[in-house]
Amino acid sequence: MRQNETKKDVIIVGTGIAGSLIAKLLTDHVFDSTKGKMVHRADAQKSDNTQELSVLMFEAGLEAGTELDSVSSMTNYNEYIRTYYMEAAKVPNSPYPNLKQAPSPNVLDMEQITPPFPDKTGYLVQFGPMPFASDAIRVGGGTTLHWLGTTPRMLPNDFKLTDKYGIKVDHPNSKEKTPINWPIEYEELKPYYEMAEFEIGVSGNVSRQEYPISESMEQYYGDYVFPMKEIPQSYMDQKIIDGLAGTSVQLNSENIPLLLVPSPQGRNSIPNPKYGNTRIIKAETQDTGYKLVLDSSEKEEYKALGSVWNPYMGERCEGNASCVPICPVQAKYNALKTLKKALYKINENNNLSRNHNLEIKAQSVVYKLSVDQNDKDKISKVHVRRYTSKDKTDFIEESFDTSNTIVILAANAFENPKILLNSKYMVMENGKKVEKTAANRSDQVGRNLMDHMVMLTWGLFPEAVYPYRGPGSTTNISSFRDGNFRGDFSAWISPLDNWGWGWPAFSPGSDVGEFIGKGFFGAELRNALTDRLSRQVLFHFEIEQLPHPNNRVTINDQYMDALGIPRPVIHYALTDYEMKAMEQAKSASDQMFERLGIKDFTSYTEADKNSVIYNGVRYSYNGAGHIVGTHRMGSSPDDSVTNSYCKSWDHPNLYIVGAGNMTTLGTSNPTLTLSAFTIRSVESILTDLETQLKN
Repeated sequence: MRQNETKKDVIIVGTGIAGSLIAKLLTDHVFDSTKGKMVHRADAQKSDNTQELSVLMFEAGLEAGTELDSVSSMTNYNEYIRTYYMEAAKVPNSPYPNLKQAPSPNVLDMEQITPPFPDKTGYLVQFGPMPFASDAIRVGGGTTLHWLGTTPRMLPNDFKLTDKYGIKVDHPNSKEKTPINWPIEYEELKPYYEMAEFEIGVSGNVSRQEYPISESMEQYYGDYVFPMKEIPQSYMDQKIIDGLAGTSVQLNSENIPLLLVPSPQGRNSIPNPKYGNTRIIKAETQDTGYKLVLDSSEKEEYKALGSVWNPYMGERCEGNASCVPICPVQAKYNALKTLKKALYKINENNNLSRNHNLEIKAQSVVYKLSVDQNDKDKISKVHVRRYTSKDKTDFIEESFDTSNTIVILAANAFENPKILLNSKYMVMENGKKVEKTAANRSDQVGRNLMDHMVMLTWGLFPEAVYPYRGPGSTTNISSFRDGNFRGDFSAWISPLDNWGWGWPAFSPGSDVGEFIGKGFFGAELRNALTDRLSRQVLFHFEIEQLPHPNNRVTINDQYMDALGIPRPVIHYALTDYEMKAMEQAKSASDQMFERLGIKDFTSYTEADKNSVIYNGVRYSYNGAGHIVGTHRMGSSPDDSVTNSYCKSWDHPNLYIVGAGNMTTLGTSNPTLTLSAFTIRSVESILTDLETQLKN
């Protein structure tokens, strides 16, 4: 083993959106030894009294994915695009390398599970009884490379399901039920949502947002506009909006009005003049520590941030309709844009220069931590297996001393718990040695795995609506995001998808095959395809899943990857709460299809790898890629892994950030919310750094 003695102020594991946000915000600040405070670069006096933070980041993916100079980043990204063109199955992971040394879960690997035998086809070892249907990707920038880019905020009631609807879940080690309120509320998170929307670059129109909440839009958003104007809604959306205007659906004797709203999105449109100048996220000192504020810059108006290699490419969405799995021009946000802001800073000549105090070690798989029981249970080492090429599985074993370092786990909600569960140490309890795992006093590490179950319905509109154009989705039905029904079954959000039947039926290829099979040729084939493809509509129901302690990630030494690191072992099932929502969502779809004159082609069959039977009816679901909940935040170390600032209850120098912190899932895509509370966590990290640098 190679012992690395180089001291770093901060070590960050992962270069996805959580890790990149923290790296960017921390490197935007320096330590002023005269004041004994962290200050923003814009406010720092040029003198010998300021100290740069030394930051080390680890990335499991290839080194090429983290090389962000213009030539290297363009070359690598174009290779992703070429790979995407060549792949027959255009699934989310298709453009990106699936490495033996850092494998990723892939939707193509999902199989039906026959308990007690697991499905070991892919990276995940799935014991089920239901397959976990979502994937992630281990590359520089993380899963933001293939996210859709939809950025709604959570709703106020999403943070307090126990208080509002009386919902509690099982406790893993007790017959008592556990409340599932977040330790923070929407109002506390609202300013950090604004910071996240600035950093991502959100397009939208506040005045056109409409949700089923008791708060007014003025209370929900305040005096606020998004950085960029909304992405235009598609022609198909407009036809559906016109057909459903002023109508409602009946669910469980409740009449629910239909609200169709343009979706806020993390992709470039036209900068909103009302947003004004660009912003700076900076820390201000308070008696209790630091407070981040979104301060206006006097230098320039807000501009859309283009591609990593060329700021003038990708300044506007071009409607390529391939947001999942890849935006070819990077008009859609990905975390590499934020990571580059950490790697390159404005120097005294107002030019970008490489920040040599930030080091990124790629091809470096962090697989465990060491705990120092003689020093307040601090994390004392980070253990890494670094592979030298994508073709070979030999590796160099390294460890990094972290006794005077803040360690931040910022990997995805599979990898963070996997690292923690692999970090074992012994303690004495009642005169006996007992094995513990890091950050797991609550026994919640790896538990409460959640995703949105995506139930799809599809059919033919009575006239041409021309799907397959523009971003994947530009409108959502927000009516079912909240309501009294949540005491009985899950809430959901319903995006209108612009992908025709591509997801459920593999159109247009399946349509070509069907018509050729019927003997169509020439003009007859063209006419049949024109009629079918121009009328395809797809409704999409993202159904909230509640946290459940038995839906979890574990590890087992029987299942190892090519580097000898445990693979994630998944136990996963749906409850009646979620399955009843599928039943209700299908009822809502039926009512809307009938009103719009849509001929329903929806079919759920026993051959589907992810189907359930509820009340004698079969429903099938897909994964949304919204993998959350495996290291939940909370108000007590007895039932959570971290506090509301994502700081471990058990280890004073450990932060665990990302979607795994989410206490519940709500009905919004999780990236914006995880970005907001990750930004908030920096306030606590800066406070700890101040103490560390003073000593």
